[in-house]
Amino acid sequence: MKTKTLFTFLLLISMLFINQFSLAQLPKETETQKTERMKWWTDARFGMFIHWGLYALPARHEWVKNAEKMTNEQYQKYFELFNPDMWDPHEWAKTAKAAGMKYVVLTAKHHEGFCMFDSRFTDYKATNTPFGKDIVKEYVEAFRAEGLKVGFYYSLLDWHHPDYTIDSNHPQRQTSDSAYTRLNKGRDMSKYREYIKNQVRELLTNYGEISIIWFDFSFPGKNGKGHDDWDSENLLKMVRSLQPGIIVDDRLDLDNVAGGWDFTSPEQVQVSKWPEVNGKKVPWETCQTFSGSWGYYRDEYTWKSPAQLLELLIESVSKGGNLLLNVGPTARGVFDSRAQERLKAMGEWMKFNNRSIYGCTEAPAVFTAPPNTLLTYNPVTKRLYIHLLAYPMGSLVLSNMADKVKYVQFLHDASEIRFRAGSDEAKNDLTLSLPVQKPQVEIPVLEVFLK
Repeated sequence: MKTKTLFTFLLLISMLFINQFSLAQLPKETETQKTERMKWWTDARFGMFIHWGLYALPARHEWVKNAEKMTNEQYQKYFELFNPDMWDPHEWAKTAKAAGMKYVVLTAKHHEGFCMFDSRFTDYKATNTPFGKDIVKEYVEAFRAEGLKVGFYYSLLDWHHPDYTIDSNHPQRQTSDSAYTRLNKGRDMSKYREYIKNQVRELLTNYGEISIIWFDFSFPGKNGKGHDDWDSENLLKMVRSLQPGIIVDDRLDLDNVAGGWDFTSPEQVQVSKWPEVNGKKVPWETCQTFSGSWGYYRDEYTWKSPAQLLELLIESVSKGGNLLLNVGPTARGVFDSRAQERLKAMGEWMKFNNRSIYGCTEAPAVFTAPPNTLLTYNPVTKRLYIHLLAYPMGSLVLSNMADKVKYVQFLHDASEIRFRAGSDEAKNDLTLSLPVQKPQVEIPVLEVFLK
């Protein structure tokens, strides 16, 4: 065979191999296998989101570049000044652990395009700022040392990359198709798609076991971007091959692809019931902020109270879900006082009441929540938890539970709660005798030992 003919033959074979790989299906697993893979996550129930980047310097929302339609040149000053000199990742990790969180997700790259890790594929990274360190590396090491699972957020959007085409969510968004065509001349999304794969490969290769990856976000439609723009299916195949046990969110626009996501991710909302897909309950996690911004926002004051945040956590678990609660560190590299205050309050409650959160889920339908309460249930220990959002006046009635309960106590101090059965039509109801004075607990919890 002539050399040229041999080369052509080998080229065709290699192209066939590549095409076969790209057409290969995502790894298949049974429902039992998926449940087992995700068990640590569903048991944990409570995690920390960390949105940190150049936007901490302007301190007026992580979408500040978009909202104020800044150019790369206008935004460059934040890159040149980024130097979080007070950052102590070990302190962050201890704070998260003390708050009762079991896993953490850090923004390795947000929409602004700035990378918190030492990527070989860009100069727009933390190691090229005055700070000069691989933040992702130090984050991973510090949080792992505290026994926390580590994860990464990676933005599909990139408002800095020269080949990322301008779209409806870009700072330089336009009002006409002709303007988009003009501005996108010379930009090549195929190069950007390769950039995504290269960077995700770095994140999932260079930092050991990664438990979660959060991709954000698809917005298909006119002047938008969907799965074809990200090459989502092949991106996810690569992710699964590099980290087989990893848990992936649902923002790659692969809703109808088998194995295309692990959990659904309602953002900044309290769900009314356990989310379902095609009539089937699915794993879910709500991501929430203390206030209205994910990044540090100095002048934003609509902060939730500790009681509201605890109720958000409890309600998520009561409907079978997780809470990923966000912190936006300052440009000096610390959690601001408002965040610290709330995390401390949540930690104080979790210290004594975490049995009603870890390993818990929605209570079986046979149990009815009394007014102003939320129920969680541990299917392993067979214990029911009643969270008293509004403290009752000395008693609490549990409907149709006289034949199900053998013991009741306050969870925070394991003090007995006496009860009595009703009579006549209410003979299967239980009346719990509670102290008149509310315990010194933000939300008291009753632990019910079932027969």
